[in-house]
Amino acid sequence: MRNLTLLTDFYELTMMYGYFLQNKQDEIATFDLFFRPYEESNFCIAAGLEQAVDYLENLRFTDDDIEYLRSTKSFNEDFLRFLKKFKFTGSVRALPEGTVVFPYEPLMIVTAPICQAQLVEAALLNIINFQTLIATKARRITHAASPAGVLEFGLRRAQAPDASIYGARAAVIGGCTSTSNVLCCQMFGMPPKGTHAHSWVMSFPTELDAFMAYADTYPDGCLLLVDTYDTLNSGVPNAIKVFDYLKANGHKPLGIRLDSGDLAYLSKEARKMLDKAGHSDCSIFASSDIDEYVLQALKEQGAKINTYGVGTKMITSHNTPSLGGVYKLANLTVDGVDYPKMKISDNPVKMTNPAVKTVYRLFDKDTDKAIADLICLKDEQIDPSKPLTITHPVERWKSKVVTNFYVKELYIDVICNGKVVYDKKNVYELQQDCKNSLDGFWDEYKRLAQPHQYKVDLSDKLYELKQQLIIAEKKGVNNEI
Repeated sequence: MRNLTLLTDFYELTMMYGYFLQNKQDEIATFDLFFRPYEESNFCIAAGLEQAVDYLENLRFTDDDIEYLRSTKSFNEDFLRFLKKFKFTGSVRALPEGTVVFPYEPLMIVTAPICQAQLVEAALLNIINFQTLIATKARRITHAASPAGVLEFGLRRAQAPDASIYGARAAVIGGCTSTSNVLCCQMFGMPPKGTHAHSWVMSFPTELDAFMAYADTYPDGCLLLVDTYDTLNSGVPNAIKVFDYLKANGHKPLGIRLDSGDLAYLSKEARKMLDKAGHSDCSIFASSDIDEYVLQALKEQGAKINTYGVGTKMITSHNTPSLGGVYKLANLTVDGVDYPKMKISDNPVKMTNPAVKTVYRLFDKDTDKAIADLICLKDEQIDPSKPLTITHPVERWKSKVVTNFYVKELYIDVICNGKVVYDKKNVYELQQDCKNSLDGFWDEYKRLAQPHQYKVDLSDKLYELKQQLIIAEKKGVNNEI
């Protein structure tokens, strides 16, 4: 893991320096990393935890880092010596990758000496925001494509190498079967997927020559790109000739790929031609500027496509290219006393939930489907043997009594007192975790347009604490728990 310690906003360092000069470096801070309402989806798929853990585990200021910071003339030598010994000694609780998560529910909860907790804000947001965004987009795309599969093809359109590598990984967590990105596959143990380009076809005297050469190169993995010149009058007929040749020699061709034109019409016509020629077992693969809305339209038009390759609009999360993730102070412990903290704003969307918290997901015992999430103070317990009243986080007159339910706490311990206790999973295990998490919700919550609103409520204790802090702020009083 490369050293990303200086992957931070400069003000994180200047605040650390201020804490150091004010002798506040031993105060213990708890920060919540969460996202505000996301316009394209009512929930997200948590991703990026593995890289976030690697980042925290490898935090250190090298001699070159110290020398660079000295050159800014912003810090004294005592502080630079403090940085020389710096490492992360705090604790992190987080949602496992692949978990369905809703606005205001922390994806990560970081508790550490305030200088440490402050420094990591920008990098953690960079890692978690992007990968959660792409996993969420991939979930929407694979949901729309089902039962057809989806491959991630976004390498050349991603915003630089890291986005292509970790975005492809996140896309597989979100449901893609694999990726064309070879480095990503090497790093995370996946089989790379791909066919050939139009340039392959154009480099031979004829399209048929190109197809035959590719078939000779990959007789048991032959998938031919048929739209270089004329899909139905040239590409598919030539592919059929090659497939006849392969079958006559004991090989099984994979199919054809469409990369332009009316995919619905072309796939239906190509399917008829392949079937008539005795190649009903050959698949049709399609790419060409696809997103979930195109996929829905293709499905409605009866497209005969088995697998899609999706690039630009998934790796860039085209419609909503950023996730509104933030990292906010929730609690400060000074001399053993907890001081819950919250941001108060005239804009309700920007107000935060105070204190060290946890989130419980309530499931109906008969259906195993989620009923609601409850954001609680960390030490609160829920007794599923008793009826539970859940209440809207703002409109408190809206309430619901829940019975016949069971409870899952969503967080796992990731780092405890600087020691990593997180067991990494491979990307396909995380994909299955994502599927399992999604299976816990009714389809009404998962539809792409105008989904039913899932309940995410505050416990009475957390709501009351929040009101106390608002009142205390108006009076200029610093509350403690």
